Amino acid sequence: MTSPGLKVAEKPSARRGLLAQGWLIQRRVVGALLMREILTRFGRHNIGFLWLFVEPMLFTLGVTTLWYVVGANHGSSLPIVAFALTGYSSVLLWRNMPARCVAAIEPNRALLVHRRVRPMDLFLARILLEAIGATMSFTLLSLVYLSLGLMDPPENVLEVIGAWLALAWLGGSLALFIGTLAFFSEIVEKIWHPLSYIIFPVSGSGFLISALPPAGRDAVLYVPMVHGVEMLREGYFGSKVTSIYNIDYLLIWAAALTVIGLFQLRIIERRIVPG
Repeated sequence: MTSPGLKVAEKPSARRGLLAQGWLIQRRVVGALLMREILTRFGRHNIGFLWLFVEPMLFTLGVTTLWYVVGANHGSSLPIVAFALTGYSSVLLWRNMPARCVAAIEPNRALLVHRRVRPMDLFLARILLEAIGATMSFTLLSLVYLSLGLMDPPENVLEVIGAWLALAWLGGSLALFIGTLAFFSEIVEKIWHPLSYIIFPVSGSGFLISALPPAGRDAVLYVPMVHGVEMLREGYFGSKVTSIYNIDYLLIWAAALTVIGLFQLRIIERRIVPG
């Protein structure tokens, strides 16, 4: 028997059981919200949820075709199709996620009356949806271009995957930061859209860092997306390209934005979550 006033320490197995149960509930909630987002955004008609990756594919395919037709100069001898694919596919990760999360809470505020649904779940569903769509688009277009002989296989697949995951984290953290910040002020949404177009030309999607003059190179390297794109191209082209990047810089940005976003999310939960 335990003495009065003493608490029995919770067994590790019990804690693991609670964590497993919490993870299962979280997964079901986010999964349900994902399906709701797909149906709300793409509907049940025409090709339905296939628009999830067809939509980003059309964007990347259009840009790639345009570059190929006009023979755009990107400052290197790399195949234009592979260059455009690696550049503009990465744009979908960091730009589309914040665009979808900037209004994640207000349209879904009624869902928060359900005890299991938290504001974080709303963001996770939208971030995952955009990440899945961009990844499927990038993968399928790569396979198509490889089968047509328009590009060679990547020299380092693991490096490509690592760069893609780093860019996905940056995009998700930026979405969380912008989305939670937009809850406190409507002006954030109005500022982010033009700002994303300003960042786009200097994100590294349309040029190589090594092709820039030293002054321009130093300035562009302050943009975190650039480092992920350079690493992605190094994984694809290897010795054919001179990549200049510091992936730790990108990861620091992603971690900082994640922490700030979670802090802002905590404040939002205290304000709007019932009970």
